[in-house]
Amino acid sequence: MKKRLSILLGASMLLLAACGGGGSSAKDGETIKIGVNLELSGAVSAYGIQERDGIELAVDKINDEGGILGKQIELVVKDNKSETAEAVSVTASLTNNDKVVAIIGPATSGAAKATIPNLTKAKVPAITPSGTNDEITVVNGTVQEYIFRTSYQDSFQGSLLAKYASDNMGKTKGVIIGDNSSDYGKGLTKAFEDEFKGDVVEKEYFVEGDKDFKAILTKIKDKDFDFIYIPGYYTEAGLIIKQAREMGIKQPILGADGFSDSKLVDVAGAENVNDVFYTSHFSENAPANDTVADFVADFKAKHKDKSPSSFNALAYDSVFMLKTAIENAGEADSEKIKDELANLKEFVGVTGTMTMDENHNPVKAAVVIGLTNGEEATSEIVQP
Repeated sequence: MKKRLSILLGASMLLLAACGGGGSSAKDGETIKIGVNLELSGAVSAYGIQERDGIELAVDKINDEGGILGKQIELVVKDNKSETAEAVSVTASLTNNDKVVAIIGPATSGAAKATIPNLTKAKVPAITPSGTNDEITVVNGTVQEYIFRTSYQDSFQGSLLAKYASDNMGKTKGVIIGDNSSDYGKGLTKAFEDEFKGDVVEKEYFVEGDKDFKAILTKIKDKDFDFIYIPGYYTEAGLIIKQAREMGIKQPILGADGFSDSKLVDVAGAENVNDVFYTSHFSENAPANDTVADFVADFKAKHKDKSPSSFNALAYDSVFMLKTAIENAGEADSEKIKDELANLKEFVGVTGTMTMDENHNPVKAAVVIGLTNGEEATSEIVQP
C-alpha cells in the first residue's frame, strides 16, 4: 500500500495522523512536521486552495518515494481565512503548539510580512510560495532571516512587465489603475512606473472590495493611451476588465501574477478577456525544464485532467525546496533548514531553475502569458 500524506487540520478539523517528537527538530520523531498557513477561505481563497493542492501533490509524491531521509512528511494545515491577523495567529499556533520544523505560506504579501515576528521569535523558517512584495524578505535594508520565497518579487515582475510593454509590445502611453490597499499593488505600481520608458498619462486607484469602476473608466476612456496596467488581484481586476470592455475600451490590459487564476476569467467573462497580458511563474505551454511534464501529468491525474496553475506549481516547488534543504542539512532541524534554504543553488523546480540570492529571493525567469477569449493564447519565457 502506498503511504499517503498525513494532514493535521486546524482545531475544528479532523486529525488524520498522529505526530512523533516535538520542538523544531524531527531527530527523534517518526515524521517530519511541516506547517501550512494558507488562505483557504475568505477574499483570496482561490490562491490558498491552489497552493494547498500543489503542496499535497508534492508531499504525496515524496512520501510515496520513501519520504525525506527515510521519514514521511506530516502536514499541519491551517486556514488563515485571508486575514492578516489570523495568519499571525496561525503562525504562532504552528510554531508553539504543533512544533513544526518549517512553514509554507501565507500566499499573499501582507499576510506573509505580518508573520515574520513570530517566525523570528520561534526561529522557524517559512517559504511563501507567492508573496511577491519586496519588503517580505528585506525590511529597512535588513534581510529577514527566517522567511524565503519561491516566487520572484514585485520589483522584478513590475520592471520586467514595464520593459516588455515598451520593448516587446511597443507601448508608449499607459494608464495605471492600481490597488492602493495592498502591499502587493503598491509595490507593483512603483516598480512599473520606475522602469517604464513611456508616459503614464493617468493613474487611478481602487481598494479591496470595490466593485464599480465605471467612474474611473469614464475618466480615462477618451484619453490618449495604448494600454492599461492593473497591479492587483483577480477579484477587482476581473471586474475592471469586464466593465472596461463593456464600455468599449479595447486597448490591451496588462497585469501581474495576481491575474494567474481562472476566476479572473469567471469574473470578467471570457468574451471580455482579449488582449490581456500578465507576468506569471509557470505555463505548461512554455515549460521551464524537463520536470514540468511529469508534474503536469501527475496533477491532471489527481485533478480530473485539470491543468495546473502557477500557484499550484509555486507551492509544489516550495515543498521540494524544503526537501532539498533538509537533505542538504542531514536532518530536519529548523535552524539548519533555514541555513540550507539561504544557500540553495541551481534548484531545478517546475517554475524554473533557481538560486537563492543574498536577500532570500530566487533568481529565475518569468513567463508573460497572453489571453484571448479567456484562454492562454501566447506564453513567452522572459529571462531576468
